Amino acid sequence: MSDPTPEAPQPPAKRRLSTRGACAFCLRSFSKGAIVRHLETCPARQAAHLPGRKGSVHISVESRDDRRYWMHLEVANSAILADLDVFVRDTWLECCGHLSEFRAGRMSYASSPDPDWNDGSMDVPVGRVLQPGAALEYDYDFGSTTRLYIRVRENHPFRSGEAPVVLLARNEAPEWTCVACGAPATAVCTTCIWEGSGFLCEKCSGEHPCTEEMLLPVVNSPRMGVCGYVG
Repeated sequence: MSDPTPEAPQPPAKRRLSTRGACAFCLRSFSKGAIVRHLETCPARQAAHLPGRKGSVHISVESRDDRRYWMHLEVANSAILADLDVFVRDTWLECCGHLSEFRAGRMSYASSPDPDWNDGSMDVPVGRVLQPGAALEYDYDFGSTTRLYIRVRENHPFRSGEAPVVLLARNEAPEWTCVACGAPATAVCTTCIWEGSGFLCEKCSGEHPCTEEMLLPVVNSPRMGVCGYVG
């Protein structure tokens, strides 16, 4: 799928976007920068620790194309990359069962490995790939691609839940307004979105010249308006 010797992943280009997100444990809202510090000391998260369980790794996941979309996750040391693939699909991406791939340095780990491209399997333990300081890229759909940037922050001796991947925090949904009347948007045109437009309220959706068949719902996901994604 990907070139067997890809370039090292680079963080998303910095843009001045004011975003906030909520801690999944105490539900308090923080800025994108402050949420990292909060998660280290959140009493509600500490109360969720599972004694006697092997530890976990803290990662951040961010859209390569729109930095308003981000998550912080805790991945169990006992998990495999396929568990992380399932989680980001279910939370942000899944629409039509497309292929996906992680890339870390010269290695790629594919949902459907191709030996001609030297792909590895996603059945690899996360401990082999998710080491503190590591950076990965993740692609979902090799046609209308949604690309994520993953940064490994640190290891923890604890786990915060039974699941292999636990949500720590996530961005609050950006607010979009109708291009026709300025009301809160509920739909986006899959044609006009590529021109940075096409957000419509429920009333104006029926009058849009691209017809209602081209509309998808406004959702809190970097895949909004792409392919058949409805959230």
